[in-house]
Amino acid sequence: MAKQKKKSAPVAPAFVRPRLVLATTLLPDGEAGERMLRAALSGGDVSSVIFDPAGRDADAFQSFAEPLVALVQDYGAAAIVTDDSRCAGRVQADGLHLTDGDVEALGEAVERYQPRLIVGASGFTTRHDALEAGEKLPDYLMFGRLGGDAEDAADPADLDMAEWWADIVEVPCILLGGGDLSSLKEAAETGAEFICLSRAVFGAPDGAAEAVTQANRVFDELAESVAA
Repeated sequence: MAKQKKKSAPVAPAFVRPRLVLATTLLPDGEAGERMLRAALSGGDVSSVIFDPAGRDADAFQSFAEPLVALVQDYGAAAIVTDDSRCAGRVQADGLHLTDGDVEALGEAVERYQPRLIVGASGFTTRHDALEAGEKLPDYLMFGRLGGDAEDAADPADLDMAEWWADIVEVPCILLGGGDLSSLKEAAETGAEFICLSRAVFGAPDGAAEAVTQANRVFDELAESVAA
């Protein structure tokens, strides 16, 4: 079983202010994508960026990721490449994200790449499978599917999984938020350590910086209200 948090007397759980993760699913190739990502990173705190192939073949994905990985790192965030360990090595990414929900593959990646790379995964949709994945001690698990943020709010099943996980398991989790920032507070209230946004930031080409600023404002205000 994944290592669970120790509990003693019943007390109100401490609220952990989440940090923002961005996914590049909607980011276009070339200068347009670079401008949008630079704007987003300039808008406020971003812990990491997950690079999503989003239908690109291996060569196109590497060409897409290479200049942007360096940009992300220049802003002090971690660059995490999805499902392609060769690409991750070639572009000097900070991490590898696996999406197929395969416990054994995750275990092999953890053994092979940690601590040189951050290793995380998604695709575990039941509590049993998530706990088995957590037993492999990845750096995080993600609840939600890259590209699965077409709706304004996060998927209710993902919200439920993140809230359950954050309450009992020490391995951090990322929750895929909805496509509209109006739903961000609900996602943050799950206790997930990280909230991933894509459409809510990159869906409006000229609004990426303000979206990141607003997301961090939501996190700050929620943390302050809990502490009050």
